[in-house]
Amino acid sequence: MDINKILTEGMVFKKAKQEPSKDGKKIKFSDFLKGTHGSDSAKKKAEYKYKRAMRNKKNRG
Repeated sequence: MDINKILTEGMVFKKAKQEPSKDGKKIKFSDFLKGTHGSDSAKKKAEYKYKRAMRNKKNRG
């Protein structure tokens, strides 16, 4: 690299491309219901966890 060019124009750092996860596991709502006691409160809490997981999965691409 030309040091003068770096000093005058600066250097740009870009985020590396991430490979998609190859585990192939889809997120299912039933995964979040396991271990709960079956009350409506527990089901609602599992629903919130599921929605959060789906939201995070979209961001990771």
